[in-house]
Amino acid sequence: MYLKHLSLTNFRSLTRLDAELPRRAVVLVGQNAQGKTSVLEAIYFLAAFTSFQTHADRQIVNFHEAKKPLAVTRLVADYQRGKTKHRLEVRLILEATGATGQRLRKEILLDGAKRNANDVIGHFNAVIFVPQMSQIIEGGPDERRRYLNLALSQAVPAYARTLSEYTQALTQRNALLKALSENGGAALSLSKGNSNQLEVWDEALVKSGAQIILWRIQAIQEIERLASRVHHELTRGAEILRLAYEPAYDPLPKPDGQLGLKLDTAIDRSSIELKEIQEGFLTKLKTIRGEEIARGVTTIGPHRDDLRFIINKADVSDYGSRGQIRTTLLALKLAEVEWMKERTGEYPVILLDEVMAELDASRRVDLLRYVTRESQVLFTSTDLNLFAPEVTESAEIWSVQGGVVTPGNPPHAAED
Repeated sequence: MYLKHLSLTNFRSLTRLDAELPRRAVVLVGQNAQGKTSVLEAIYFLAAFTSFQTHADRQIVNFHEAKKPLAVTRLVADYQRGKTKHRLEVRLILEATGATGQRLRKEILLDGAKRNANDVIGHFNAVIFVPQMSQIIEGGPDERRRYLNLALSQAVPAYARTLSEYTQALTQRNALLKALSENGGAALSLSKGNSNQLEVWDEALVKSGAQIILWRIQAIQEIERLASRVHHELTRGAEILRLAYEPAYDPLPKPDGQLGLKLDTAIDRSSIELKEIQEGFLTKLKTIRGEEIARGVTTIGPHRDDLRFIINKADVSDYGSRGQIRTTLLALKLAEVEWMKERTGEYPVILLDEVMAELDASRRVDLLRYVTRESQVLFTSTDLNLFAPEVTESAEIWSVQGGVVTPGNPPHAAED
């Protein structure tokens, strides 16, 4: 994967950017709040069609443009995937509705043809590392589910569409459960013939939900293999990292009389097949139907999954030091790069925001050894002194100031 040209219009503070990108590393240099991170955010948006900074797309529309009756944010990437060249364009159109309202439309074009996001996501791949991503480890389960969803959507072609189908089924099922609950409880509600309707949504939820569970089982096992190796190298063999998937519906049968397994117990779900997950998931939903009607909400399924990070049998989110959290996140992201390469056959574009300032000298050396091999990488930094001389001499240095990006070459740098 090689991003050749990037064009941005009215993306956050970047009113206009039009730049060719080299195959070698790019370092965007400037003080804080000048627009460096916005460049990385825009590139990642072209891969995931969502921002890692916000869940609301309208927030990335340039603030001054957003005040106008019609505002358009445009992102265009020319890139090469394998031997084929492509153009991907995203338009965010913010337009007035009524006296004071606004609505946002998102248009996606791949090679000039309008496409649905679920069909295009993963065509251009990027992996991003920013300091605030420590929330993947320190935050709540929703942060870790979002991480899994964004990674799998890029690497598994049907994942985004299946997740959308699951979310729609979940919304409809929850609405029905709430109505049944407000109608006087399970016995009364089901006696009115609503049982058949609930079974329809049970089957829809299980069809997409079981597939998501299976994909997550496979992906977490694959990423764990890579992350454990990277983490072992980063810690010079002092620590062992393990990823523990905690599905809200666990297809793995529990031993007789045992409610659950300890967090530090390695669990192998790799032999479980899709049909087995579907049958078990559906049976579980029927078993807890009365409880869910009483509560008015779906209590099990991928929307309540979690992922834990274990170092030497201790949960990093509870017991990890700041250094361990940074190292775990770094290992996870480097593993994601390799995993995406294994899954897609292409190295993703790597985006590293102020990462060098977060690492000690030895970790910087480790990081550069991993990311400057075959992949295209963009760094942001306020201080070029954090980079080894051989990096700054071979990289292309871009200055970012006041939302203006000025590409430039360092002395003695030659094009590949």
